[in-house]
Amino acid sequence: MRNAPRIFVLAIGLAASLGAAVGHAGSLIEFPNLSDHAPAKLRGYLARPDAGLSGMLDSHSDHAGPYPAVVVLHGCSGISSHSAKIADRLGSWGYVALTVDSLGPRGIVSGCGGGFLDQPFDAYAALSYLSQLDFVDPARVAVLGQSMGGAAVLYAADRDLVAQYFEERFRAAIAYYPGCGIPAALMTAPSLVLIGEADEASPVERCREMVKHARPDGAPVALTVYPGVHHNFDVALLTPGVGYRGYWLEYNEPAAKDAEQKVRTFLAANLGGMSADDPAEK
Repeated sequence: MRNAPRIFVLAIGLAASLGAAVGHAGSLIEFPNLSDHAPAKLRGYLARPDAGLSGMLDSHSDHAGPYPAVVVLHGCSGISSHSAKIADRLGSWGYVALTVDSLGPRGIVSGCGGGFLDQPFDAYAALSYLSQLDFVDPARVAVLGQSMGGAAVLYAADRDLVAQYFEERFRAAIAYYPGCGIPAALMTAPSLVLIGEADEASPVERCREMVKHARPDGAPVALTVYPGVHHNFDVALLTPGVGYRGYWLEYNEPAAKDAEQKVRTFLAANLGGMSADDPAEK
């Protein structure tokens, strides 16, 4: 399919795609990396309920900060307009959201074709940064990621993997269509996995096995599987679907809307944020 790579970049593209979103809602920021990691500074896109578009709409005037927060981890093609849209949506729900650019500051164009081991640690750098902001409640921070970022979420939350190195941890973890490569997960926070049955890039059976063998002394892991749904099912620009690197990528509106509802309910339950029934957000 000749146009597939071009369409894929439009949907999942790099930081240049952020231009329009930045003017309307959040802002591009720079924040310190962990002291023993390179580069010294990371970049990200920050959205908050009381600023940008959410602040203009004054939809949270009765929900004063400090606010709960969510760290957002992008897929293998890097930070994108879709990543910014996720942060903006979280901001409209009453959360401070920071989408981390893990590739750009390192001069990496793409992480596709292999895992990116720094990304779970970048999540903790973002957690440390958010925890120092006076408008963020450091005790109520979650992490959310997609594809490569979804796998990074699972690694960041597992006690035997990255979480063991940090005292300050996430309160909830959400992974969209991750590669579920943890044989005996021991989660430090309630986790939600959302994936399509027809996903070729992230086989659903690995996620079923991970959940089945999750250790009972860890936090619960919930799995939602959408029949007939492919990878990147929440990316609206993938309409119609495209082939990329041997996998089929396609938006599925019913699955995307259901996942969005589940994420909002999950965050409200674990961070004490606004539920989907709260009339403040429309």
